[in-house]
Amino acid sequence: MQISRAVAAAVLVGISVLASTAPVQARSLPEFTTLVETQGPAVVNISTRQTRSRTRHSQGLEIPDLPEGNPLNDFLRRYFGDEGEAPDDEPLSRSLGSGFIISSDGYILTNHHVVDGADEVIVRTNDRREFVATVVGSDKRSDTALLKVDATGLPTAKLGSSKDLKVGEWVLAIGSPFGFEHSATAGIVSATGRSLPTENYVPFIQTDVAINPGNSGGPLFNLDGEVVGVNSQIYSRTGGFMGLSFAIPIEVAMDAVEQLKTKGRVSRGWLGVLIQDVTRDLAETFGMKQPAGALVAQVLPGSPAEKAGLEPGDVILKYDGTDIGSSSTLPQLVGVTRVGQSAKVQVLRKGQPRELTVVIGELPEEDEIAGKPGPREPAAANRLGLVVRDLTAEQREQAEIAKGGVLVESVKPGPAEQVGIRPGDVVLMLDNQAVSDARQFKELVEGLAPGRSVAILVQRGNGRMFYALKMPKS
Repeated sequence: MQISRAVAAAVLVGISVLASTAPVQARSLPEFTTLVETQGPAVVNISTRQTRSRTRHSQGLEIPDLPEGNPLNDFLRRYFGDEGEAPDDEPLSRSLGSGFIISSDGYILTNHHVVDGADEVIVRTNDRREFVATVVGSDKRSDTALLKVDATGLPTAKLGSSKDLKVGEWVLAIGSPFGFEHSATAGIVSATGRSLPTENYVPFIQTDVAINPGNSGGPLFNLDGEVVGVNSQIYSRTGGFMGLSFAIPIEVAMDAVEQLKTKGRVSRGWLGVLIQDVTRDLAETFGMKQPAGALVAQVLPGSPAEKAGLEPGDVILKYDGTDIGSSSTLPQLVGVTRVGQSAKVQVLRKGQPRELTVVIGELPEEDEIAGKPGPREPAAANRLGLVVRDLTAEQREQAEIAKGGVLVESVKPGPAEQVGIRPGDVVLMLDNQAVSDARQFKELVEGLAPGRSVAILVQRGNGRMFYALKMPKS
């Protein structure tokens, strides 16, 4: 059977295209050997000596009690010790994490949790030298620590920027997982600006790079060999890697480093509000077309927010010109604002936009709002299914409520029960109106139109939360 010249030519062209495509595809895959060779020497292993036993964890890399026979237990015992068995006065030594050199004269960046509580910190370099390090300073909130060793001419890591990172971009981590020094693992950026429940002042970089206990404090590199993050936490149900790793953006870490160098501590901007997300139901009660912004549930007494005139029920839509898409965005923006600096805050209050100017304060060490009033004898339930009473002076003092509010004595079937309001809660606002006492609250409830969605502000324990209630149609 003869093949025409035209068909033969087409076949040859097709083979040529396939042959030329394969190398292009191969070349598109990342190649990390040069990066590891040039940047690897700046990565160090960090171990500590201490005389007190500690819980079995490596900050964020939580290690639960695993079943007997689990092979991971051998790793944990070998490299992290078997806490709880050593006497309190017996010196313990274990490999805890990683770090990287940021200046040739011996400054090293790592995680706070790696050196927290250590009596002695030992740094081991790529060429097997060991140094006893001094902790210059440490910041728990950003999980950043700065160390100093007595050395010169050390290899340094090339610092980059995380601002241009894109989801899907390749990244590489170098560290000491389970004590295996200078291990390299690669993956992609899964998300940026991630807020975690344990720390909402850091916009974490989420990756699927294999990070395990011992990687903590090590660098996260982009393909240009630049450090873009500091590996800090993983999400794990087993104690090992599960595909969710979190790194501190290098800008956040270096800002902490500069403050630790100059004043030995890290200060952050503080607004003084407790906030929550605006849900679809809450957006409807505030007359918003779609959920956005940070809903102010509480304004702390004496805070910059109180001085600027912010009120519970305000929805913060913009901070210093930046749109607030969700509540997790706000703390990150406020945290990097310098103390004493003024910022414009655009809010939605009772359906009307307002702009306020706030002078940012310094974030306190701890913000505690204590108090939970106890229940008293029941009364009649209202249309919401709530039985309420006025607060006593003692209850006000416990809950730190100067005026207004009513105590929820019991909850009957109805709208309030459906959203999770329970006895002991204190109702502070209803339908954008401050609740002054039980009598006024009853009038507010009776004035609500059937079928309406309304917002109710409740204080429970040490926090406040808005809920969206759907009034019965009859």
